[in-house]
Amino acid sequence: MRKRNVILVATVALVLAMVFAGPACAAEKKFFAITTGGTGGTYYPLGGLLAQALTERVPEVLVTGQAGNASVANCNLIKDHQIESAFVQNNVAFSAYEGKDQFAGKPVKNLRGIASLYPETIQIVARTDSGIKSLKDIKGKKLIPGDRGSGTEVDTLNILSVYNLTYKDFAGVDWLGFSGAAQRLQDKQADVTFTTAGWPTAAITELSMSTDIVLVPIEEDMIVKITKSFPFYSKVIIPKGTYKGMTTDVPTITTMAQWVVDEQVPEDLVYKLTKALWEKGKGGQSGADVMAKVHAQGKNVQLKTALSGMAIPLHAGAAKYYKEAGLIK
Repeated sequence: MRKRNVILVATVALVLAMVFAGPACAAEKKFFAITTGGTGGTYYPLGGLLAQALTERVPEVLVTGQAGNASVANCNLIKDHQIESAFVQNNVAFSAYEGKDQFAGKPVKNLRGIASLYPETIQIVARTDSGIKSLKDIKGKKLIPGDRGSGTEVDTLNILSVYNLTYKDFAGVDWLGFSGAAQRLQDKQADVTFTTAGWPTAAITELSMSTDIVLVPIEEDMIVKITKSFPFYSKVIIPKGTYKGMTTDVPTITTMAQWVVDEQVPEDLVYKLTKALWEKGKGGQSGADVMAKVHAQGKNVQLKTALSGMAIPLHAGAAKYYKEAGLIK
């Protein structure tokens, strides 16, 4: 079993399976981790559910979902062979593999793709009483750009750069995950935060129940500039009613959440995991089916978009499956 530097969040079902199966069964099975993000985001619940589904379908492994510090940290864990797989943003995966941005001089060349899962939307949330109505209003405010080194912070910095803003342009900057950021807004210790996750995001939903918030739109001309500067982004609309008090559609940008893996994981195992993600088993459900039942973004996990935004090499096991499925030659 590989060394873990993050807290393992195994489901009760998996623990019970080991207890009642007996020592022989436990000895035969190996752990396989999917490291996700903070508990207030979208990675965490979807990763846990996928782990349960895969454990039922791939008998030689116990797949566990574990909380993590999101994209950048997850790529570094794979680089050091401390985890087998993770959920990350596609733009961060690209930077990691190529050794760019935060990974300059430290490329993650053992990073491989399994699948693109769903769009991750940059959601910019401000307290209504902050007076922020557009991104042009955030200068001089108290900002939370996401957790330090997270994919959300990468997105924040990319967007700020197009607006010619840096951290020095804010009254204060603090780095927190989704739940921590929501708490700071609720306590009026911050004015605005960026969240990159599939909507609805639990932390924002909970915040909207206790605090009057506004989802800050990105202006159309600025979306054009952002997507020109960073082509891995695309425009998306968050529909009205997504959160309490949200009465209009909000234009913003999106990237893709991806499931990535260490190249060292055996080809046969990754092939079986990829197949279990997309194909129905004896129980009649694929991993994607399970995710679709519990979260709005789970419905966007579809085979037809499995390779969308895949800018890193596929793992040999995943490539084998997609060749059989006719997605690649």
